[in-house]
Amino acid sequence: MVQNLEDISQLPEVLNIIQQALKEDIRGGDHSSLSCISEDKISTARLIFKDEGVAAGMSIAFAILRLNDPDIEIQAYINDGEKVKFGDIGFEAKGKALGLLKSERLLLNIMQRLSGIATVTSKAVEKIGSNPTKVLDTRKTTPNLRILEKWAVKAGGGHNHRFGLFDMIMLKDNHVDVVGGISNAIRKAKEYLNANQLNLGIEVETRNLEEVKQALEELPIQRIMLDNYSPERVAEAVQLIAGRVETEASGGITLDNIEEYAKTGVDFISLGMLTHSVKSLDISFKIKL
Repeated sequence: MVQNLEDISQLPEVLNIIQQALKEDIRGGDHSSLSCISEDKISTARLIFKDEGVAAGMSIAFAILRLNDPDIEIQAYINDGEKVKFGDIGFEAKGKALGLLKSERLLLNIMQRLSGIATVTSKAVEKIGSNPTKVLDTRKTTPNLRILEKWAVKAGGGHNHRFGLFDMIMLKDNHVDVVGGISNAIRKAKEYLNANQLNLGIEVETRNLEEVKQALEELPIQRIMLDNYSPERVAEAVQLIAGRVETEASGGITLDNIEEYAKTGVDFISLGMLTHSVKSLDISFKIKL
C-alpha cells in the first residue's frame, strides 16, 4: 500500500468534476431505474475487482455515492494504493437503490481508469527495483481529468512531473529551434523569470550530447532531459553531467527496457504511457440479491 496518499475526493476541483460528470449522465433523471424501482427501496452493492492490479479511486467512488445518497452506509475493505486480485471486494455500500444505480457507471468509469493508471505505474516502479531512479508522469492526460490521473500515478508509487504550463519552465525542442539554440533559450528563460519575479525551475530538453554540453554551460538550471537517447547514450550523458544538475530520460522507454535505463543512474524517467494509453482495470459494481 502507498503510504500517506492524499484523499483528494473533497477538493473543490474534484467535486466539480464529479458533479459535471453526474449532470452529463443523469440530466432529467435515471428513467430506467425510476420506471421500475421505488424511491424507498434499500439495497446493498459490492465493488468487485475482476483483475490483478492496484486500486485507485475508492475515496472518489465514496464521494459519488454520498452525493447521490447522503445517508448511504459504506464499508471499505481495500484502500487506495493497495494491490488487488481477481475476486477481491473493494467495498460494500448500503443505501437507496436509486442512488446506487445513479452512481454505478460514473464510479466504475473513474475507478477503472485510475486503477489502470496506478497498476501500470506500479509495474514500472517494480521494474526499476532497487535503482534510485524515480518514475514520473507527463502532461499527456485526459483533458480536465489531470488532477485525478496524476493522483493515480502517486497511488501506484510514481511521482508527478509539472502539473501544467504554469509551474515549471520546460524548454523543449520547438522552443530551442525557434530561438536558435539551447543557450539562447536558457538565457531568455532566466531573463523572463527575473523580469517577472517568478521562482520556477528550468528544464531543457536535449537531443544529443552536444546539446547537453551547451546546457551545462548555462548553469544553474534544474534539470536536463535526455530525449530519445539509448540507454548507452543516457549513461554517457549522466557521466558527463556528473551530478551538477538533475537528469531525466524520456522517449522510447517501455516496461521492457525501463530497468536498463534506470541502471544508467539517471534521476528520473518520464513515461507518457502511464496516462495516455493505459488499459483500464476490470471492475464491477453488483447489487446483492
